[in-house]
Amino acid sequence: MSNKSKKPTHTIFQVIGEKDKAHWTKIGAGWANEDGKGINVVFNAYPTVGRVVVREVTTEETSEAGQK
Repeated sequence: MSNKSKKPTHTIFQVIGEKDKAHWTKIGAGWANEDGKGINVVFNAYPTVGRVVVREVTTEETSEAGQK
């Protein structure tokens, strides 16, 4: 089964800063492997500063995507 037809299960962010002053930018998406032991990731950008955070897609993000 191809992961390209599935909606992403994870969102990839570049995070610059700490705590309340952190700036989060979406830079990609991820899909859980069929066996549940890993994640395939696709980057739309490669950060050169900050850190990369991979988070599960929330219901709120799914709703926002449907409205666009």
